[in-house]
Amino acid sequence: MIDELHKRGIQTELCGPLSGNNLEWVDVAMEVAEKVSTNDCDQGILFCWTGTGVCITANKVKNVRAALCTDAQTASGARKWNDANVLAMSLRLVSPTIAKEILDAWFNSSPEQSEEHNIKKLKQLY
Repeated sequence: MIDELHKRGIQTELCGPLSGNNLEWVDVAMEVAEKVSTNDCDQGILFCWTGTGVCITANKVKNVRAALCTDAQTASGARKWNDANVLAMSLRLVSPTIAKEILDAWFNSSPEQSEEHNIKKLKQLY
């Protein structure tokens, strides 16, 4: 996935084991979410076996809207309707081919104007 992101011209900052730190998935999810929350990174991408744990963890951090996506339609909807800023994926369910489709949908979608009022309400929940 890192190579795929680089091919797309997306600057990456690795966290956890990928950066040489022996952190557990909860710690990695917190590190990524905090970077997004403080605008050190525009968006985050997380993986764990099911994707659920990293998604739950990331959503505990202010200003983070993490979405667990197992297909391109869900990823597109998460960006369009929720302005999701952290993408969580399952290592168990998502093949490399599907992950690329999810990335396509994620990066080619943006919040829809018609959902602006709902996104604003969502952001006020912090």
